[in-house]
Amino acid sequence: MPHVLVAGKIHESGIGLLRSAPDVTVEVVQEVSTEAYAPRIADADAVLIRTQPMPASVIAAAKRLRIVSRHGVGYDAVDVDALNARHIPLTVIGDVNSVSVAEHTMMLMLAVARGTIAYDAATRAGRWAYRDSLDARDLNGRTVLVIGYGRIGRAVSRLSAAFGMSVMVYDPFVDAARVAADGHVALPTLQAGLPVADVVTVHVPMAKDGAVIGARELAALKPGAIVVNTARGGLVDEAALTEALADGRLRGVGLDVLANEPPRADDPLLGSDKVVLSPHSAGLTLECAERMAVSAARNILDFFAGRLDPALVVNGPAISSSMRV
Repeated sequence: MPHVLVAGKIHESGIGLLRSAPDVTVEVVQEVSTEAYAPRIADADAVLIRTQPMPASVIAAAKRLRIVSRHGVGYDAVDVDALNARHIPLTVIGDVNSVSVAEHTMMLMLAVARGTIAYDAATRAGRWAYRDSLDARDLNGRTVLVIGYGRIGRAVSRLSAAFGMSVMVYDPFVDAARVAADGHVALPTLQAGLPVADVVTVHVPMAKDGAVIGARELAALKPGAIVVNTARGGLVDEAALTEALADGRLRGVGLDVLANEPPRADDPLLGSDKVVLSPHSAGLTLECAERMAVSAARNILDFFAGRLDPALVVNGPAISSSMRV
C-alpha cells in the first residue's frame, strides 16, 4: 500500500483525489519547509512537494521513496542527481499554470506602466490633482521583449499582442519560423532586442551560469524601460537592478520572484517606490491552485497505476530503464 507524503499546503481537491484512491494512504504536512516534512519522509513511497528544498540528505533518508511529484513546473530546489542515482522519477505538472502566470505578468507590466501604486497612494492621501501628473504610460504601441518561448512565454506574447504591443522573442531553443508563424519577431541574440524593448519579461528556467539580465543587459536597455520577472529569482541580477533603479535608468520593475524568498527586511528593492512586488504568487490563483494540486496528485496515482505520462518526467532520460512501478 503506497504511502503519499504531501509536503506543503495544497488545494483540497488534490488531497481528495489521493484519498479517494484505493490502497493509498496520505499524510499532509501543511508547513512549507524542509524541516517540517523531512522527519516524515522515511515512511513515504511518494512525495508531493511545493517549493521547499529537497536535498540529497533528505532523499537518502527516504528509503521507500519511488516518485517525487512537484506542485509546479520548476524543480531548482530538488536534488535531481540524488534522485537519478536511485532511479526515482521527478514529475512536474502539465500546462495548468501558464494562463495564471501570464495574467500576473501582464498585471505587473500594467502596474508599473500605469504607476498603479503611486496613483493609489495619491488618491488615498487626498491628492486628487495627481491625475494631472501624466505619469501613467500606455502599453499599446510599445515593444515587449519576451525571453523564453515556452508555455508561459507564448501566453504572455499572445496577451501582449492583444494589448497592441509589438512582440520580440528571444529563445535559442525555439525555431524562428514557429515564432514568426505566431506573428512575432524572433531575435538571433538577446542583445539585439535590448535597445529596442520598452518592456523585458523573463520566462526561462534558472540558468546554470546565473542571471539572464545582468548589469550589461540593463545598461543596454533604453531609458525608461520596464523589467518583469515571474520566472525564477536570480534570473535578474538584483544588485544590478537596484543600481539601475537608483540611477533612474528604468521606469520600474515588477517582480514575483526574488533570489531570497522571503526577502530580508533590509533588501533595498523593498524600499523602492519603482518596484512592484508579489510573494511568488503568480500561479496561485484559486483556480490554478486547484489545477496544480490535482495534476501533481494525478502524477503520483498514474505512476503507481503504470500510466504516468513520460512527458511530465523531467529526469526521464536518466532513469528510463526503471520507469516502472
